[in-house]
Amino acid sequence: MLAFTGVQPGMRVLDMGAGGGYSTELLARAVGSSGTVYAQDSQAVSPRATERFDERAKTSAMRNVVRVLRDYDDPVPPGVRDLDLITFFFAYHDTAFMSVDRARMNRGLFEALKPGGVLVVADHSAQAGAGTSVAKSLHRIEEATLRREVEAAGFRLAAEADFLRHREDPRDSIVFRPKVPVDEFVLKFVRP
Repeated sequence: MLAFTGVQPGMRVLDMGAGGGYSTELLARAVGSSGTVYAQDSQAVSPRATERFDERAKTSAMRNVVRVLRDYDDPVPPGVRDLDLITFFFAYHDTAFMSVDRARMNRGLFEALKPGGVLVVADHSAQAGAGTSVAKSLHRIEEATLRREVEAAGFRLAAEADFLRHREDPRDSIVFRPKVPVDEFVLKFVRP
């Protein structure tokens, strides 16, 4: 996943829906001491995730991380612009059942990136035609819906990865109790 994002030392990265900070720490290690990772979550982040993030934040790998507690509608702190990379790992679907203006969120992400900057979104696949209807019940989102929403903000699809694909998944069960490995998509968008 990290190789697919293209993260490099010195980059400025926004990690959307950072949760317990797992991907944040990996990104922080990849950008090194000359880079910065902004770890975004809403004020409503779960106490369990906050506890995990706070514990992880004590490690030296996290010294270049800035914790950002902001609504998904307006996730980027004032003055933070020209980011190299934004990641949104397995949390975009959550914004579909929260009170989030996803069009505003996606425009904000677009504006925060420098031209040529990259947005990588990974999420759990829903059945074709499901749109966002199973975002809360199954924690899945239809890939075509997500892609349409992101592209409406001005992003261009640059690449798709299949390393988390599991076509045998009927996409009809909650991702936390799968009968087979969960089919997940990974999309790389660029700001032209």
